[in-house]
Amino acid sequence: MALNIVIMAAGKGTRMKSATPKVLHKLAGRPLLSHVLGSCEAFTADARIVITGHGADQVEATVAAPGISFVRQMPQLGTGHAIQQVVPALVGEGTTLILNGDVPLIETSTAKALIEACAGAALVLLTVDLFDPTGYGRIIRDPEDGGVLAIVEHKDASPEQRLIHEGYSGMMAAPTGALKRWVGALTNHNAQGEYYLTDIVAMAVAEGLPVLGIKAHSETEVLGVNDPVQLAQLERAFQAQQADRLMRAGLRLADPSRFDLRGSLTHGQDCEVDVNCVFEGHVELGDNVRIGAHCVIRNARIASGARIHEFTHIDGEKAGASVGEGALVGPFARLRPGAQLGAEVHIGNFVEVKNSTLAAGAKANHLAYLGDATVGERVNYGAGSITANYDGANKHRTEIGPDVHVGSNCVLIAPVTIGAGATIGGGSTITKPVGAGELAVARGKQVAISGWTRPAKKR
Repeated sequence: MALNIVIMAAGKGTRMKSATPKVLHKLAGRPLLSHVLGSCEAFTADARIVITGHGADQVEATVAAPGISFVRQMPQLGTGHAIQQVVPALVGEGTTLILNGDVPLIETSTAKALIEACAGAALVLLTVDLFDPTGYGRIIRDPEDGGVLAIVEHKDASPEQRLIHEGYSGMMAAPTGALKRWVGALTNHNAQGEYYLTDIVAMAVAEGLPVLGIKAHSETEVLGVNDPVQLAQLERAFQAQQADRLMRAGLRLADPSRFDLRGSLTHGQDCEVDVNCVFEGHVELGDNVRIGAHCVIRNARIASGARIHEFTHIDGEKAGASVGEGALVGPFARLRPGAQLGAEVHIGNFVEVKNSTLAAGAKANHLAYLGDATVGERVNYGAGSITANYDGANKHRTEIGPDVHVGSNCVLIAPVTIGAGATIGGGSTITKPVGAGELAVARGKQVAISGWTRPAKKR
């Protein structure tokens, strides 16, 4: 039986007061529409169609992927009008699942329940019991068998109908052949002069087709986004769900209300995360990892026993970043793409590491930069020292052997190699290779001038 998945994403989102199309505003770091597409990735569909309109070029460019097609709704004259535009693209005579691009937290299990209940033969509506149903179409049920008789839009509802707390979520599954027939018969004789998709309920009832109402697991699952306030509320609700799931799996969060996950996070046993930490992309934590307050960690692997101190930023981007077992990072440290720290490495305050490998036991404890470098075991890299890895056109590598001691305020101008056990005197600018065990000092001779007087300000 053919399955069509249709996602309505044509609205302007006027109340967002933004040049960005509403469905591209982000929840947990991803566009609202991407969440909806992700919820139905598990289904084998004959067609996946996104209906675009306002900002269509931007929306389509953002979510374009193999197997996704687009149909434009211009102008936007209601939900029924949107489905009218997609009718020529619907495949077969099976089931069409209709979702909303601005309702991001629809669960895969709920979408599956709609598809299975429809089975190409029944109209199935996703409903929800709402504390405040203002703005939602009301579900009118048959008092005898509980079947759905109609959906009345909030603006068209009578005072008695507005007392009903069961609302229509805007999502449904319908027999494809019947859906095509019904939307072709829609009219716009209503308060808004629009074509309401909800009017097909009365058509199905008139034909004697079963009309079922399946309730969502929670109100959060069907909440839409119409303005920045609702977006922020949904963000917190979603983060609370993620925090609860992680804590039940054993992760210890100091305060789940001050936790943000904008991607995926896996963890071992006895991991602790302090307040106001943000995880993005894919982050892996081994056992006994401690994350201090106010850290931002993106696309990184942190091995068992590592400690990430407060205010540390780790951003692996596509290259990734890794922290070895028992390593100490921060506070106020920055690991950039390609930073690979071995076991027991120490990266201290205001140290930046980019595209560099530090072997076991290496230390850069203060105010330093390591870029495009290979650092051997047990190296001690002094405060204020940097690798000058960029010549204005190309990047070059610095090779530092094991047991090297680099004094404070040194500049290693790449490409350069420092041999095992060498020592670089403080304040040196190194431009040539240094052999194993050698002491290299490259600085001007100190001069003391007696009788010198500091200039005074003119009065």
